[in-house]
Amino acid sequence: MDPISMRLVADDIIMAALREDITFEDVSTASVCPAARPAEVQLIAKGDGVIAGLDVFARTFALLDPQTRIEATVADGDEVVAGQRLAIVRGDARVLLSGERVALNFLQRMSGVATYTRRMTLALEGTGTVLVDTRKTTPGLRVFEKAAVAIGGGRNHRYNLSTAVMLKDNHIDAAGGVAAAVSAARAHASFTCTIEVECENLDMVREAAEAGADIIMLDNMGHDAMREAIELIAGRAKTEASGNVDASNIRALADLGVDYVSSGALTHSAPILDLSLKHLRMLDAEAAR
Repeated sequence: MDPISMRLVADDIIMAALREDITFEDVSTASVCPAARPAEVQLIAKGDGVIAGLDVFARTFALLDPQTRIEATVADGDEVVAGQRLAIVRGDARVLLSGERVALNFLQRMSGVATYTRRMTLALEGTGTVLVDTRKTTPGLRVFEKAAVAIGGGRNHRYNLSTAVMLKDNHIDAAGGVAAAVSAARAHASFTCTIEVECENLDMVREAAEAGADIIMLDNMGHDAMREAIELIAGRAKTEASGNVDASNIRALADLGVDYVSSGALTHSAPILDLSLKHLRMLDAEAAR
């Protein structure tokens, strides 16, 4: 994440997490480290996966003390293996101890999303289909989770409700039909906004294509119905397959020839990548430089 975005967006999220973890003092750390002392600790992978979020990890410590230094031997997007040392963190021992859990929570979560995304993208190799995420993210952590999807090799769908038009079943019901919903969106939204329509059957697909939708989502449709829908659309709109997509079925969807496959599982079901800060060692002032 670039430095401006980090300050404008990420810092508030990180500080909220730090305040959640330390309401007035870290009692454990204050007990064993009543004064500043230089130290270092190692970041170790406890599982195999893709690392993501090193900048957020480093920023967590920097917000507690700007003098904290991270020497990483890997970069975001690298594959790591269990037992591998990924970085050394140096700084005030109190900062290393107090920031440890929050920094690891962000890094583990983002690395887990990137790892699962990498697995899904590998299943798409050799196809023209692009894997995208959804808005099914952890409240407050969307910016980090979507960044992790990109690091893992996926692409981001719309960031939020303000960035594009997506007409779902309830929007269509409210408007009185697919064509009416598309027409209303064209009249209201900026010309820079794409209009996507979520379709559950071939009649809706036909109506969306004729109404001039930019993207047609084939939502929870059967394999044969999707194939027929793609033929019906005939290039008039981009196509997106969605609904219960995971690593077991994504290749079959891509083989249909859809442009995009969206998967909420990338962010709502990815397990963390287990990481740990271990072997804290106190330093003398000269070694800490």
